[in-house]
Formats: sequence, structure tokens, C-alpha cells
Amino acid sequence: MSNQKISGAVLRDLFLGGAANLEKNKAYIDSLNVFPVPDGDTGTNMSMTMQGAVKDLRSMPDTVSVGEVMDAVALGALKNARGNSGVILSQLFRGYQQVCKGQKEITVHMLSEALEAGTNAAYKAVLRPKEGTILTVSRMISQACAVVSKRNQKLTLDALLDKVLAVGQEALDNTPNLLPVLKEAGVVDSGGFGLLTVYRGFKAVLNGEDIPDIAEEPVVQVPEELPEGADFDHFSTEEIEFGYCTEFFIVRLIDGFSETDLEKLRDHLVRVGDSVVVAAGDDFVKVHVHSNCPGKILQFAMQYGELDRMKIENMREQNRQLIETKKRNEREFGIIAVSAGDGIDDIFRNFSVDRIISGGQTMNPSIDTIVNAVGQCNARNVFVLPNNSNIILAAQQAKDLCSCNVIVLPTKTIPQGIAAAMAFNPDLSLEENETNMQDAVSEIVSGAVTYAIRETQYNGNKIKEGDVIGLLDNDIVTVAPSVNETVKKTVALMIEKRDIDDPIVNLYFGDAVDEDEANELAESLQDRFENAEFIVARGGQPLYYYYLSVE
Repeated sequence: MSNQKISGAVLRDLFLGGAANLEKNKAYIDSLNVFPVPDGDTGTNMSMTMQGAVKDLRSMPDTVSVGEVMDAVALGALKNARGNSGVILSQLFRGYQQVCKGQKEITVHMLSEALEAGTNAAYKAVLRPKEGTILTVSRMISQACAVVSKRNQKLTLDALLDKVLAVGQEALDNTPNLLPVLKEAGVVDSGGFGLLTVYRGFKAVLNGEDIPDIAEEPVVQVPEELPEGADFDHFSTEEIEFGYCTEFFIVRLIDGFSETDLEKLRDHLVRVGDSVVVAAGDDFVKVHVHSNCPGKILQFAMQYGELDRMKIENMREQNRQLIETKKRNEREFGIIAVSAGDGIDDIFRNFSVDRIISGGQTMNPSIDTIVNAVGQCNARNVFVLPNNSNIILAAQQAKDLCSCNVIVLPTKTIPQGIAAAMAFNPDLSLEENETNMQDAVSEIVSGAVTYAIRETQYNGNKIKEGDVIGLLDNDIVTVAPSVNETVKKTVALMIEKRDIDDPIVNLYFGDAVDEDEANELAESLQDRFENAEFIVARGGQPLYYYYLSVE
């Protein structure tokens, strides 16, 4: 089989891979769930839906047709669909089924058509589609694939899936701009993430990568600690307008049940609730709705047939339990540091920093970014280390927007931030830690070596573009043609300013410096300053050849 055609066996394996990848990532997807309510179950619902979809695939032989695979997937997904996201996923597969019906194998172009048909079916099933959700991600993917399919007559499955993942990620990243609740919580849409996770499973199988087998009957458990994800502090049960998630099947439909009856059912549900999804199978109807009157909904639905597999969940209670779980796991202290460079990131993590915010010179983080990081610490007291003069004000403003106690230590440099983090002791009180961390900052002399981006004059130094410059506590103090010469002059001034007998000098080298070169420089400095101890560490920072500190 060429990469331009897809057999039933290949399609079977793609779906098995997608289900496995979804199962593997369901806990993280749950943590992203804030829309329509923060009940934290999107990943679980989608995974259980997918497991129903692939239940019969494992026993299918390699001679199975594409049509048979999609018949099993669509029916299994619809019968086992859980939650709004699960029902939408089942409708996507029902659209795929329409294109694949009766086909032994399909071309990649037909798969592109199936993606479009799936999007149309999913939008049709949802009465009031919300953009910024799984629907948006599916639509953007299918539209982009339709374009590339039309332009490339020799389109391969590899190329199509690459397009799916690239466009899907772009659409997912944009979901917070379409749904304010996502931006407020600092997350992307959970359903869209789940869909992309399925497609990543497809790609993994195609690439021959291993994905762990999924359990036949997964056990759904509340984790002891919430995984990284949304900050739920600003949510409350009062924000949930409709408190009961109601799901059921209508089976043994009345004689003459028609599309008109289906629309009548949808219209009624919209009047009494929201998040309405009504999906019709060949001989049954699957219903999902959020309302405050589940009993009346069930009674109304009985006029169309018998009810089966009814499930009613109190979403307000789910949310209370989620918040309570968060509170139970709340810690006494958290630390946030603004960092630049993966080596600096690792150093901060080694000193008990919980959240790293990428930023610094030319890339100052927003107030929202800091607020979200504070929320994700899940601590009663959070220390924030801005590590840059231009970020201190934003951190102080973020403090007023947080529900916990935030202590902004006005660290102006990365070395000051490292010194503060090193001074933290979880066994001490808040007041003792704040005092010790501030003292550590005041006792350190910070330096840096970088290059001039334009000609200027500063502190009597005439500086040309491209000159190497040394900074001491953010003031330019040396100018030299080489990096090593500038470091030596700057370190000498720093040691003189600190004025202690046995100083410790840290050299954090940036991404433009070789480690061997940094060690040779430290040895040269050691020969000159015999009483000092020189420590070399990789910072990986851009723009700056070295961050320096003397303590």
C-alpha cells in the first residue's frame, strides 16, 4: 500500500494509537477543563468515549475494510459517548463514517473529505456552537486540509497528518483569544487539546513509535494532587447557571420518528438548559444537556421512546470537590522566578522554585502571566522574584489581583534572584524567610557582560556598536574589545565593591559561550584572585555572555 492510500488495517491502527495517546494524557486534559464549567472531566470523558469507539477494533483482522472500521468506531463512540466533549467526538467520527461507508480502502484525499464531513456533523449536533472549543480546532483543521488536498494531487498520509497537527496546534493556541474564560484561567481549550492528542496518536503510529496499551476498563480516580493546568480560584458554584449534567439514550424509538421530532426535542432542551448535544444513530438518540430540571427533561423525552443508560451529575458538587481538593493540597509556600535561559531555569528549580516565567530584558512578562503563575503554585504564601527592574512594577500590580498572600522581592538581576531562592527555607516562618531572602539580595554584588547594540556614551565611557560592555548592578562600568577582558575588569570591580576576605564568584555563561572557554576564564581569574572561590555554571541565557555575582 502506498502512502497515498489507506487500508482498513492502517485506519484501525491509527484509531488504536489515538485512543492510547488520549488515555495516556487524560489527567492533564482534565486539568485544563474550565469551559463550560470547571468540572475537570473532559479528558476522562473523551478517553472513555474513545475506548468505546475502539473496543471492537482489536479483534479485527488485517483484511478488514475501511468502511467496517469506521462503522465500528462511529457506533462504538456514539453508544459510549460521555459528556459534551465525548458526544462531539462521536459526531466527528460519524461524519468520517459517511465518507468511508462501504469503502475497502480510501485515498488521502478522501480522508481530507472525511475530516470536513466530521466537522459539519459536529457543528450540526450542537445547537449553539461556541468558538474557541473543540469545534473550532476541528473546523480549522478540516478547512486547511481541504485546501492542501485540492492543491496537491499526490498528497501523502504523512503530509496530511503534519498539516493536521500544525494547523490544529495553531487553532488550539488561539482558543484563549476566542473564549475569555480560557484566557482568564491561563489555559487552552481542553476538548481541542484532546482532539489534537488523538491526532498525535495517529502520527505516532504512522511513524512507528510505541504508545502504551490502554486498559479495557479504566479506573477513573481523582488525583491526590491536581496536575498543572488552570487556576480555579476565581470560579465558584454561583457561576454555574445550570447545575445538572444529564445524559441518556432514547431507544426503541416511536414509529415514524423523524427529523422533525429530533428538532422538536432539541428546541425544548435549548429552552430549559444549555450545552445541548442531540446526536442521532440509526435506531437511537443520544442526549446531553445541562439544566436545573433533569426530571422534566427525562419525562419529556419519554414521548419519543424508551430511556436507557441515564446519568445525572451535580456539577456544583463536582466543582466544590475540585476546589476542596485544591485546598487540601494547598502548600504553605510557593516561589516564582522570572528567568532567561534553560540553565538558569534548572538552577532556580534546584533551589525550590515552583514556577518559572520566561522573560527578562526585551521580553517582560505580562501581569496576567504572573497572576496565572501565582494561582498555579497552589500556596498560601507566594514569593515572586522579578529579577529585572522592568518587571518589578508588573509583579507588584499582579499582587493586588491574587487571592493568596504574594510577597514581591524587588530583585533586579538574575544573580539576586538566585541568591534569594538559595536563602529560602521551608521550615522557617514567612517573616523569617522574607528577612533572610532580602538580606541575601542585599549582600550580593551583581554583574553581567553583554555587547552594545549602538554607539553611545555612558559614565565617561565612549561606546561603539559591538563593543563588549560590563555591568555592575546594572550600571556600565567597563568597555573592552573582548569578552574575557571585560569579564576580568568587571569581576575585579565587583570584588573590590564587596570587600570581603574570601569572596565567592559565580560565572553563569550564556548560550554564546563554550563551557571549556568559561572554565579557562575561571582558572585565569583564580590565578589573579587567590583568596576567591570561582564557580562556573551554565546559564544558557541569550544576549548576555555572562551573568556574574560576588558574595
